[in-house]
Amino acid sequence: MPDLTSPVVPAGALAGTPQPTLPTGDGLLLRPWLAEDAPAVHEIFQDPVLHQWHVRAADSVAEVGGWIEEWQRAWAGERAAQWAVVESDTDRLLGRVALREIQFADGTAEVAYWTAAAARGKGVAVRATTTLTRWALHDIGLHRLELLHAVANTASCRVATKTGFALEGTKRSALLHQDGWHDMHLHARVQGD
Repeated sequence: MPDLTSPVVPAGALAGTPQPTLPTGDGLLLRPWLAEDAPAVHEIFQDPVLHQWHVRAADSVAEVGGWIEEWQRAWAGERAAQWAVVESDTDRLLGRVALREIQFADGTAEVAYWTAAAARGKGVAVRATTTLTRWALHDIGLHRLELLHAVANTASCRVATKTGFALEGTKRSALLHQDGWHDMHLHARVQGD
């Protein structure tokens, strides 16, 4: 049975080109992950704050190396697009920003991010998310981006609000963390917001 609509974004929109480096215009770069980022990511993931809001831990640098290899393959498979957020002048790793659950047929993806402890409170997540959102909606042509965070994660809620993601509701008991089930806020941006 044929579809009645064409895909919002054509296949190959990611895999047909190398993953770009995206400058924020104010001292940060979103760049593709490199194998040599593994030790820094492992160190960042020892932070208990990340354990509070994320479902993944990093037991070794080798394990993180496997994550980075998967993040690189995900671009080619057009399943996800992951960037390291770094200082543009030093290449010091400050965080990560990503599009997950990319669905070209529907023109949708989920935005995700984390920041290193030393980078929190400095607008890193806001600047990186703003740049990624602009690229995803305007350059790639996605129609809708969703952003989910635990209701209790007020810092993440501020990032969503500052980057123009409207709060659409609460997904009750939606994600299992080490301390139990978390209610999740659902925020979204669509073309034209």
